[in-house]
Amino acid sequence: MQSLKSRIYYHLTRRALAKSRRLKLPVPQGRLAREQQSQKLFRMPAALVIEPCTVAGVTGEWLRPGAADGRGIVVYLHGGAYIYGSTITHRAVACAIAAAARCNTLVINYRLAPEHPFPAGLDDAFAVYRALLHAHPGQPIALAGDSAGGGLALALALRIRDEGLVPPVAMALLSPWTDLTLSNPTHVYKAHVDPYFPDSALLKGAAQAYAAGTPLTHPHLSPQFADLSKLPATLIHVGEHEALLDDARLLARRMAAYGSPATITEYPGMWHVWQLLVGRMREADTSTAALGEFMGRQLRQHARQ
Repeated sequence: MQSLKSRIYYHLTRRALAKSRRLKLPVPQGRLAREQQSQKLFRMPAALVIEPCTVAGVTGEWLRPGAADGRGIVVYLHGGAYIYGSTITHRAVACAIAAAARCNTLVINYRLAPEHPFPAGLDDAFAVYRALLHAHPGQPIALAGDSAGGGLALALALRIRDEGLVPPVAMALLSPWTDLTLSNPTHVYKAHVDPYFPDSALLKGAAQAYAAGTPLTHPHLSPQFADLSKLPATLIHVGEHEALLDDARLLARRMAAYGSPATITEYPGMWHVWQLLVGRMREADTSTAALGEFMGRQLRQHARQ
């Protein structure tokens, strides 16, 4: 049964996001506002060390749980429609997943559109992944990401596969944005219950800004249209009340059709990346724990091989 707290937070989130949309802040101010709100609202887990870092010229943070066993690395790619987001906005959810995985986790500040359109963000993620392989030989790596970060994690896995690098051993995806053409039906019939995307305006604008003329069906922009073979074991969590529901559903079906192991869990009554409220409601805690435990288990299994 859905918790009372989650019902309350659903309505509070709808109200806060509607107010934010009415302000129509320019992108730089919108980014700053999101970082300020994140630091006030989100709760950090205890017994975890945060270390600022630069890897392959990309700034980020190492999140080191006290229980980390050194048997693998998680790379977390934040969401924000490719135009918003940072280590600050997604620190709490990434920390919770790191703690559940019991693995050192790297969150990076990949470049954002419109200043740095495709493939800048993917180039950053790929450079970081390659640098980790060099710096930590033999250590398995898992990928995680939410929303646009989930799509970016998929694009990264595809590029790693196609360039012949050692592949990640697992992926954990939170409400991944996999279709920048916005062609899936839930973009229409779930819009009225989605606090983030009650219409397609934000996603359409973000898709155009990020693609910057590249066809939106390009597989590294919209992995829904990619060859999804030879991808690692993947766990997908998505909410019932979100426009991107079909992005996750179709991704799971297409991965299975290509022979890539994928499991999807749909959370009743939840909205887009509800896991940001980890520490404040049961459903966020349950999801982040399951995602982290999944990656930790995969990393430890591969470390023993």
